[in-house]
Amino acid sequence: MFIQTEQTPNPASLKFLPGCEVMGHGTAEFTSAAAASPSPLAERLFQIDGVEAVFLGADFVTVTKADRIEWIALKPLLLGVIMEHFTTGQPVMRDEHLTGAAGHVGASSISEDDDEIVRQIKELLDTRIRPAVAADGGDIAFDSFENGVVYLQMRGACAGCPSSTATLKMGIENLLKHFIPEVTEVRAIN
Repeated sequence: MFIQTEQTPNPASLKFLPGCEVMGHGTAEFTSAAAASPSPLAERLFQIDGVEAVFLGADFVTVTKADRIEWIALKPLLLGVIMEHFTTGQPVMRDEHLTGAAGHVGASSISEDDDEIVRQIKELLDTRIRPAVAADGGDIAFDSFENGVVYLQMRGACAGCPSSTATLKMGIENLLKHFIPEVTEVRAIN
């Protein structure tokens, strides 16, 4: 098995591509070892000193490290755990946690209760923004829309990324304002 790695805009996060499906649907983020119990893979990754967060995407795993440790020391350990996990056929998520897990984010599912503006926001997020953000090892989830302001959750490599503010303001905010005049601003809630 060959696992590719890609740098992300966040220097504290690295994206691992095992060449197979990681999450069948949605994504999952774990920001502590205690919260990683829904995922055997995340649990194993948190056993490595220096791992601060694990994000599971459709076909990738993003790991965020502590500042005190360098990638040159951490990367081989992470590759070993990820490779062993996938070659032994272990599940990424435990069955009882495939839906509704803490930190689990699916698509910004449009519900019948959403007004037209929220539906448009969610559709743009799912079709134009989330795929681009996933390419950088992260995800963005809709939280709410109030008084012209769209509130989003930044996940994976996007959380804590030095360029996330520019992504929000120059990219996402401009796109949403262009297509939805009622949007006046976009803010991250984390």
